[in-house]
Amino acid sequence: MPSIAFGQHSCSARHKISPQDKWVKAWPPAQHAWANGRKVVRLIGYDCSTRDNQRYAHREGHVSDLYEYQYPLRDWGFTREDCERVIAEEGLPAFHKSSCFFCSAMQISEVRALPREELRLIVLLEARAAPRLRTVEGLWRKSTKKRPGSMTAFIRAEALLDPGEIDEIIANAPLDLLEFQRAAAAVPIERRSHISTWIERFNAGRACAPPPANDPDDLPRTA
Repeated sequence: MPSIAFGQHSCSARHKISPQDKWVKAWPPAQHAWANGRKVVRLIGYDCSTRDNQRYAHREGHVSDLYEYQYPLRDWGFTREDCERVIAEEGLPAFHKSSCFFCSAMQISEVRALPREELRLIVLLEARAAPRLRTVEGLWRKSTKKRPGSMTAFIRAEALLDPGEIDEIIANAPLDLLEFQRAAAAVPIERRSHISTWIERFNAGRACAPPPANDPDDLPRTA
């Protein structure tokens, strides 16, 4: 499960900040600025809404040798609602949350709006992790008055998936995935297909059992 489910917050640093830093460090204008003792201006999209006020308070005063940080939405006094209004007025696509669909920060209304294939993957993820969970119930960590700690329990209670489908995923999919991975381990890495091949069959509701191991050319492959 993602690190945020265990109280850590490494996802944004690993999947958002680090790739941006890597790209900018290879960008010639940035290299030229640094070589001449100047900083690169980095625009941060924190607005004036309550949650972003908290994020800004955590970052305020941060000094970098490479970057000068500016917050244009805060300079303009924009809230999240102001941002959505301007986006709509300009005829741009509606604003969508940038997090993963299985993030612990997902709100109840956002989980309700997920498509079936993403709900199925949430059930699979929690079922695969369940034998090793000791301090958390699931992706939402701990139960509250509004929702359980397990997204699977919420999906079941809200009838977002058929109960029989949930039970089948929990009973069979984690074991099937493990068999797929064990068979793939016998294949040279350069010949392994991506794990997405198994996920595609899972989302289609088809069995994913590997072919016989005595035919190495037919073995499933995964990254």
